[in-house]
Amino acid sequence: MNAIDVLGGHRIVPVVVLDDPAKADALGAAMVEGGLPVAEATFRTPEAAAVLRRLAERDDLVVGAGTVLTERQVDQALEAGARFVVSPGLSAAVVRRCQEAGVPVVPGVATPTEVMQALDLGLDTVKFFPAEANGGLSTIKALAAAFPQVRFMPTGGITVDSAPAYLAHPSVAAVGGSWMVAGDLLRDDRWDEVARRCAASTDLYLQGAPA
Repeated sequence: MNAIDVLGGHRIVPVVVLDDPAKADALGAAMVEGGLPVAEATFRTPEAAAVLRRLAERDDLVVGAGTVLTERQVDQALEAGARFVVSPGLSAAVVRRCQEAGVPVVPGVATPTEVMQALDLGLDTVKFFPAEANGGLSTIKALAAAFPQVRFMPTGGITVDSAPAYLAHPSVAAVGGSWMVAGDLLRDDRWDEVARRCAASTDLYLQGAPA
């Protein structure tokens, strides 16, 4: 099973940066209420593993680990319950550690060389990162022409307005974004707004219309 299978058809992945594990339960409930029961909990804060663990304890939420840079972080993520692993770049060591553990991994790429390296590692799904800073959809179209067997999960700078164009491209399996779990919403406990934005985000690919 690859990462896209694990996502269960959800083509938008909320990228969560949360430094307070005590808020994880409310966050998970809001995402489920909004019909987007998927999260990439990033290893960008000291409490990342604890946040991931709290989210992963829910049986109605698929949680992966993001910004995984080392083999040690892979181990921490899996111990905390991560169902998939996402990296900002391509580390053969991280990929192999995930493969040994049998967990789907989506490494970041930005160039044709990195796509070829991912293929050499036996992968066919990669994260295009940072998407907007690297030419956005135009670059994905160029890469897809050269690598039709590869599926992309663009992340980085994507908004509720730009997401539909990405999602419409056949080589884009999913997009990662943080607009529905923005830092100010989490800080201010605006869980109703998180749920609303999750529901609107799901509409982007279910109905093909911007929220």
